[in-house]
Amino acid sequence: MHHSNERIIKHKIGLLNLAEELGNVAKACKMMGVSRDTFYRYKEAVDQGGVEALIDKPRRTPNLKNRVESGIETAVVDYAIEEPAHGQVRVSNELRKRGVFISPSGVRSIWLRHNLANFKLRLRALEAKVAQDGIVLTESQVQALERKQDDDVACGEIETAHPGYLGSQDTFYVGTFKGVGRVYQQTYVDTYSKVAHCKLYTTKTPITAADTLNDRVLPFYEAHGVSVLRILTDRGTEYCGKAESHDYQLYLAVNGIEHTKTKARHPQTNGICERFHKTVLNEFYQSALRRKIYKTVDELQADLDDWIEYYNNDRTHQGKMCCGRTPMETFTDGKKIWQEKLIA
Repeated sequence: MHHSNERIIKHKIGLLNLAEELGNVAKACKMMGVSRDTFYRYKEAVDQGGVEALIDKPRRTPNLKNRVESGIETAVVDYAIEEPAHGQVRVSNELRKRGVFISPSGVRSIWLRHNLANFKLRLRALEAKVAQDGIVLTESQVQALERKQDDDVACGEIETAHPGYLGSQDTFYVGTFKGVGRVYQQTYVDTYSKVAHCKLYTTKTPITAADTLNDRVLPFYEAHGVSVLRILTDRGTEYCGKAESHDYQLYLAVNGIEHTKTKARHPQTNGICERFHKTVLNEFYQSALRRKIYKTVDELQADLDDWIEYYNNDRTHQGKMCCGRTPMETFTDGKKIWQEKLIA
């Protein structure tokens, strides 16, 4: 008999003997850490087929007819190594663009079969492939390998009804550059469609916060015939101050935009910006800043603009409203719904 089977049988017989000795099934089960249900299953097996019946039976063979085609399976496994950071929904969406149709749960079942079910395992597979084939890594693979596992800030759910209903604005510290100094990014994200606008500055002031709205955000919404009704920010000095002398507050008042502030000491109530900052760091800055040395803010802004263009128009988004569409598609569809409501 197989060694591990022997151990299993000893444990099971021990349970049955202990119960007999104590004359108390419940107590025996508690001492051995099994349920009474299990005890009676063992007892019934011994009564019917003797001690041999306690050997663990091999599992029945899986029904291969239910498996996905091998071509799809290969595509999912290859993609897991190509983009280890992508979750099952994103993988399903991105593969659909390549003409490979598989549901998110289908992706997951293939991952489970190939031991790729979480980010760490997919990274391990990527490392193994690199070691074996010596492949040259793409930027996103490098980022994935280096990515820290600090998981998303718990994003507070935000009530949002249509594009322009609520914008989320925040400051992101990019880093200190030789000859330039500190660089900050003003970020504005539409909480409904996740369309984002970013502008870089060397200071963090009410003027720069207002300039982003004036230069990037409001012109975009005006061009689309949508109004910005309300903006959510944290309580940083660039957003809050005396209403009559604070440039940002004055700018909002002039444009008839309401201002909501996050709960004190709870920055995650601005979770949409927090989440976007994680994305821009992982998918843009970490590779851009390795790829070249930026001598001016304008150079970095030009590359950031290209990435934002991709983020808004080409990158599928798995958020609550986007559901696998790009932010711009979500914006356009949301705008239609809103206009129909207004007419109605």
